[in-house]
Amino acid sequence: MKADLIIVGAGMVGSALALALQDSGLRVLLLDGASLQPQAFSEQDPFEPRVSALSAASQRILERLGAWDGIAARRKSPYTDMHVWDGTGTGEIHFAATSLHTEVLGHIVENRIVQDALLECLHAGAQVELQAEARLEGLRREGSRWTLTLADGRQLQAPLVVAADGGQSAVRRLAGCETREWDYLHHAIVTSVRCAEPHLRTAWQRFTEDGPLAFLPLRRAGDQDHWCSIVWSCTPAVAERMMALETAAFTDALAKAFEYRLGAVLEADARLCLPLRQRHAKRYVQPGLALIGDAAHTIHPLAGQGVNLGFLDAAVLAEVLLQAAGRGEELADPRVLSRYERRRMPQNLTMMAAMEGFERLFDADNLSLRLLRNIGLRQVEALPAAKALFMRQALGTSGDLPVLAKP
Repeated sequence: MKADLIIVGAGMVGSALALALQDSGLRVLLLDGASLQPQAFSEQDPFEPRVSALSAASQRILERLGAWDGIAARRKSPYTDMHVWDGTGTGEIHFAATSLHTEVLGHIVENRIVQDALLECLHAGAQVELQAEARLEGLRREGSRWTLTLADGRQLQAPLVVAADGGQSAVRRLAGCETREWDYLHHAIVTSVRCAEPHLRTAWQRFTEDGPLAFLPLRRAGDQDHWCSIVWSCTPAVAERMMALETAAFTDALAKAFEYRLGAVLEADARLCLPLRQRHAKRYVQPGLALIGDAAHTIHPLAGQGVNLGFLDAAVLAEVLLQAAGRGEELADPRVLSRYERRRMPQNLTMMAAMEGFERLFDADNLSLRLLRNIGLRQVEALPAAKALFMRQALGTSGDLPVLAKP
């Protein structure tokens, strides 16, 4: 089977790219090892443990791709405020949507819901060909084309392949793309919990001695805003101990680590424990190949920016390819693909460097660094202009935005 473009990986970012290209006139093939069928949904379903903090830029992209309505029809959790504080000091900072003259700072949405809304849009249109349960096993360059070999023996060909297959990207590995990576020496415990006090549509984050602990607001009919998604970054030893606890002991330890900001933690769903690793491809492109999303970069979940960076990757790459197609250029030409890399790599590196520095600063036990970070938090809290600049960057309302993300 031949196509103009093959996207490997139909997760949130790969599906978004496919939708952005669906009216291009190109033969786009989207393949994934999963079934690619949206799941049945009920408002009373338990929350999925993995969520994303969708920025305003991501919301605009999803709206223009037609997927936001599908998200809203399921469930989304807007947040209007953010509180961050140092658990080993007195530094604290508060961000409010009202200070930016906007209604919300973003939305916490379960990854499964975002994915299913995108899949619904893909099934509704006939322009993108879906290859479900298609696991990639081989990739080789033959002249100006790539040949992809699937686990069932089928072969696919295209001049351009886009890797959207996540942090453990098979495409990146098979194509020999080099990365810079290191282990954070932390694991993230993720789950959903019900608290005694309502979350007040606020994203809460405390920096503990073991690592950052976030309580992100969730909404479900009838729960009176008492549910939160938690992301607890801690050392492997602490993570192992927390994962081994019975639920009641875990909720007690969690509430204590969170300084009981939302009262007692009354119940918790099943827990996941994920190792944290920083990874960045040295190049996002090579002839006939582009990396997007986690295949190109993975960052600490400190500020929930990972999927937002991925959506911007997809939107910029789509914009570059559509402009090139309109000019009659070869999409696989390195000169075309480098336009995507030049726009996205500096933006992603800036965010990654900021998150890395932030994580290292708050992970430090040195007394002088503790003093520095507490002074810094207090100073930023006292400077509305600095707070607004930081939040505009996080919201995706500044910088080099693709058309899909512009206000």
